[in-house]
Order: sequence, then structure tokens, then C-alpha cells
Amino acid sequence: MRRRQQPPLPKRHGLDPARLRLPEDGEWATIRDHLVERLPRVPAARIDELLREGGIVDLAGPIAPDAAYVPGGAIWFHRDLPVETDVPFEIGIVHRDDDLLVIDKPHFLSTIPRGQHILQTALVRLRRELDLPDLVPAHRLDRVTAGLVLFIVNPARRGAYQTMFHKRVVHKEYEAIARFDPELELPRTIISRIVKERQVLRAFEEPGEPNAETRVELIEERDGLARYRLRPRTGRTHQLRLHMNGLGLPILGDDFYPELTDKPVGDFSRPLQLLACALEFTDPITKVPRRFETRRTLQAWNDPVGWERGIRA
Repeated sequence: MRRRQQPPLPKRHGLDPARLRLPEDGEWATIRDHLVERLPRVPAARIDELLREGGIVDLAGPIAPDAAYVPGGAIWFHRDLPVETDVPFEIGIVHRDDDLLVIDKPHFLSTIPRGQHILQTALVRLRRELDLPDLVPAHRLDRVTAGLVLFIVNPARRGAYQTMFHKRVVHKEYEAIARFDPELELPRTIISRIVKERQVLRAFEEPGEPNAETRVELIEERDGLARYRLRPRTGRTHQLRLHMNGLGLPILGDDFYPELTDKPVGDFSRPLQLLACALEFTDPITKVPRRFETRRTLQAWNDPVGWERGIRA
């Protein structure tokens, strides 16, 4: 396996610098000219400032503002961070050893940096708070879903643990709160084809070869609501939300299905009532069976009045 090139800049806020490969067929006079054209969202004045401050480097060190373009070269720099809204919820630690870290992610916290969520993500917060600069996730949860996420502490073990999820040998269990339908026969297995297009917020189901499978079971019901256990065999984007909606049981707090609603990023009321509650697998290193369970609960079941009013638990 080809080793990843070590960046010549240190991490900042727990994040590696961005790396840009300079095209072989480039005809720009300077690296600065190339960056102005390649990064149209970054003002030219900001690029000039980074060059003056030595914030753009190659393997030899800082790049001068008038440095000549080098076809096939590579440069590194730290991107400017977006203005973010603090996510005021703690990350629970379920398990930690030399190889693994299992957390209880709160609602509204992204697993990894993406788009407008960078510092306020589980990965960056954990790298900084626990002083684990090489920490990486073995899988992900949606920002609005709470519950268990497994991270890898030891870089030498990344392949073994990430492969478990790629091969679908990790048993996952979720809980969801939705309305109770006495006419619906459960348990049942939903099999469908789910498609998620780039730059489109919602996924959708369409005819064709199935690629998504979920087992849905009823745990208990009361007062028109029910707790459901969801056991996905696959991991398509928004799979559980789509399959529940397809049964006529949209998960409480879902702002995507059945209708897309515009919820401000800083609105932490009425979280999606979906919880990743268990992870179970045979450890690929020790060969010992392991099971981790969440310590979180879903507010709409324990405090339905508070959830409806948007009162945080």
C-alpha cells in the first residue's frame, strides 16, 4: 500500500492542511496566478496575504509571492474556516482503549468536517479534547442522528476496522419514534433501491436493482406513538428515514421526509428521533466478540410534551 505523504504543515484545530496538485499541463506564470484561477471563491487579496505570511508551502518551505509555476508540483495550505454555530451538547464516551474509541454522538453534531460544519464536528472536537491527532472514524452518522460512532485511535488498525463496515459484518441497531399504525404488520423487511444525487439534499427510492435493506420491528406503543427497532443490512444515505417514511411512519423531527422544511442551523429544538443504539462485531484484531450500547434515550418517548414544545431534554 502506498504511504500517504506527510504534509509539511502541522495540523490546525485538529485538521490537516489542504493539498493541491498542480496540473502537468499548466501554463501559468506563477503559482499565485494558478491559485487565483483555481480558487475563485477565495479573494485574490486573501491569496496574496497567505503568500506574504508564508501560509502556502511546498516540500521545500514557504512559497514566495512571485514563485514560478511548477507543473506536477504540490502545495499545502490551511483553508479559512467558516463562521459556525456552537453545538452546545457533550460527546459521551462509551469505550476507549489503545485501538478504539466509541462515542455517543449528540443530535446536530456532524461526524466529520463538511461544508459549513468544520470545528463543530465530532472528529475535530475529539482530536482536540482528547489529544488524539490521528483519530479517524470507521463509519459515520448523519448530523441529525444521535448515537454510537466508532473511531480508530491506532493508525495501524485503520484498515482492519474500516473494512468491517465496508464488508457489512458489523451488526447495527437503531431506535426510532414515529406514530403507531395498528394496521401495519410488523416485523417486516423493506428492500428497495435508494439513490442520492450530488448537490441534492434528499435521497429518493426508484425502481431497479435493490441496494437497501432494513428490518423494522415494533418495540412498544402508547398514546398513538411507537418505539421501533431498525436493523439495517446496508448503509445507503437516509436509508432508515426513507424506509420509515415509505411505511407511512415518518420519524418524528424529520425535516427531510416526507417534506423538506427549512430549519435554521442554530435551531436545536425537536431533534430527529433516531438513535444508533448498538454496534456488535467480532474484533478483527483480537477475534473477541464486542458489543457497545448507547446511554442516550429519545426525548419524544420519555418527554413527549417537552419534545413537542421544543424544550431540550
